[in-house]
Amino acid sequence: MKAVVVHNTGGIDVLTYTLNHPTIPKVPPPGHALVRNEYAGLNFIDTYHRKGLYPRQCPFILGQEGGGIVVALHPSSSIISDSIIKVDTRVAYNALVGSYAEYAIVPIDKLVPIPNDIGMTIAVACMTQGLTAHYLSSSVGAGIANVGDWVLVYGVGSGTGQWTAQMCTLRGYRVIGLTSRCKIIVNDDDDDNYDTEETEGDVTAAQKARFGCEELIILENEPNKSYASYTSVDIVKRVMEITGGIGCKLIIDGIGLLTYEISLNCLAQRGLFVSYGNASGPVPPFPVLRLLPQSAYMTRPKLNDYINTRDELLARAEEVFEWVRTEKLNIVIDKVFALDEVALGHEYLENGSSRGKVLYKI
Repeated sequence: MKAVVVHNTGGIDVLTYTLNHPTIPKVPPPGHALVRNEYAGLNFIDTYHRKGLYPRQCPFILGQEGGGIVVALHPSSSIISDSIIKVDTRVAYNALVGSYAEYAIVPIDKLVPIPNDIGMTIAVACMTQGLTAHYLSSSVGAGIANVGDWVLVYGVGSGTGQWTAQMCTLRGYRVIGLTSRCKIIVNDDDDDNYDTEETEGDVTAAQKARFGCEELIILENEPNKSYASYTSVDIVKRVMEITGGIGCKLIIDGIGLLTYEISLNCLAQRGLFVSYGNASGPVPPFPVLRLLPQSAYMTRPKLNDYINTRDELLARAEEVFEWVRTEKLNIVIDKVFALDEVALGHEYLENGSSRGKVLYKI
């Protein structure tokens, strides 16, 4: 079968596309389903696995987000407690099963049935970025940030940050978003078409609304790069100006190494710094006394701990699907690569070019 295999961890060159990977057994083990994948989602965590930042035993098929059709079940595994998963059911999932492949064996309790009014690409997009944004906006800061409090979200022009800003606004937070200038595009069909109103002077109200933010801080790009320069604007100064010197009760930061000091300095008293990603590298160890000035909190969460029961997984997925069908969320499918273009996809994501969800068509 078609698959992308990592034999040794490292750079993009370790991604091996093959047409001849051994086919997965047609009858899955108890509690599992055999899914014929139609799409796989590309996420930064895939790059962490590829590089070895999150160690895995080699060789392995890359990918943990996918969607497709159930083609086989173990005879004892056709019914689970809250829904029926059967052959021909459309499903999406987030599970470490190797989604960059024609077929995957997926635990049934990790499968989310796709409603008839939700397309496959949107459903797959919801599984990692959508569910991550859901727990970041609803659970991690619960009891610390309240309706009306200021929240700072990085990377609102693409990826998980794009979802998180919108969901935080739906929750009643006042959102300050950060994005790079190159993400401010008027016509998504023409990446070279910029509006002078959007790229010069004050940020427009329409622009803020498009990114789900009350306030938007636009950063310059690193020279000859698509990603932001976090030193091009005094972010701490701007945040304090916007919040009247109070700072933000919740900082949602998926950038990591280049931004954690900025995040800590933007916190309000008794605020929470959420470091959920390593786009620029992992946050290094720092003294706990660094949290003393604001009596601050910090957490480094991961999605699996917020969907660790089937009830929680389905509840989060259903709320995200409902926001999609009622058009409360603006979901951008940015690029769809063929699976044999796997290296192009990783390069596109890592150089900061994405403006939404990136998928592979299997």
